[in-house]
Amino acid sequence: MPCCPLVDCHTHTHFSDGGSTFEENVRAAAGIGCELMVSTDHLTLPASMDAAGDVQVTEADLPAHRAAFDDAVKLAAELSPSLKLLYGFECDWYPGCEPLVKAWSSGAAVRLGSIHWLGSPGNIMAGAAGAAGTDDVPRADPPNSDAGWIDYDADLHVWKNLGVHEVWRRYVDAWCAACESPLDFDVMAHPDLPMRFANEGLAPDFDLAPLWDQMAACAHDTHRRIEVSTAGLRKSVNDYYPTRGLLERFVRAGVPIAFGSDAHRACDICWGIRDAYAFAYSCGYRSFDIPRDAGAWETVSL
Repeated sequence: MPCCPLVDCHTHTHFSDGGSTFEENVRAAAGIGCELMVSTDHLTLPASMDAAGDVQVTEADLPAHRAAFDDAVKLAAELSPSLKLLYGFECDWYPGCEPLVKAWSSGAAVRLGSIHWLGSPGNIMAGAAGAAGTDDVPRADPPNSDAGWIDYDADLHVWKNLGVHEVWRRYVDAWCAACESPLDFDVMAHPDLPMRFANEGLAPDFDLAPLWDQMAACAHDTHRRIEVSTAGLRKSVNDYYPTRGLLERFVRAGVPIAFGSDAHRACDICWGIRDAYAFAYSCGYRSFDIPRDAGAWETVSL
């Protein structure tokens, strides 16, 4: 749909788990005519979830991360005056995260909410109370064999220990808890992420409709946007997040959408976004939302 502005609300750099620099992402975005790119590296996490700091912008790196983004804004202005950059984070929701996410994502114009981890994160990392500006940071129970990442292909113990049905059930409960959180998530990213391994032996062998209905109702009742992501098409799932059946439920529930590539490489910036516009249109959507400065969002026609 060439009349729609080309936007990408979900991108990563090497500061978290991406492979490209801010500069490389900006050059790629400018080269393909992107009009708006949101930087959404994975926000700082408790040490119990990522002790090595492999998938997050660590607390120590937050100032350098912002400085690199500011430099990228200047570069974008030189390369393409029509390209707008916004600073954001992909913020994992987990029990007790609220004061930490609020503190660590300070200054972000866009916050994506996401669920990658099921169960307790264990004790919050040392120093987290200081980061959050409070001495009352919630303490979770120690992690157990049922806690962990659901989309990390090198460690599928959560899937093996819980089984596919229970992973889905717990995921949807956590997703709804994130929607109900007081955190100001602008968009809920890749809503049906447990489809990640559906073509790798972990396909649901039960009717997902009740869980999908629960998600659509929750997104509606909590006034959340959801993301239409092209990332699954670059993985073995070979489908959009969310898949058609879930997206159709979201449109019937009146849930607004935004679009993102979840690019972890510069070459994937805006990957498949125009096709995603057509996919959303075929599911019943006639508009989508675009972030602007100061937390404002604009609805544009598909």
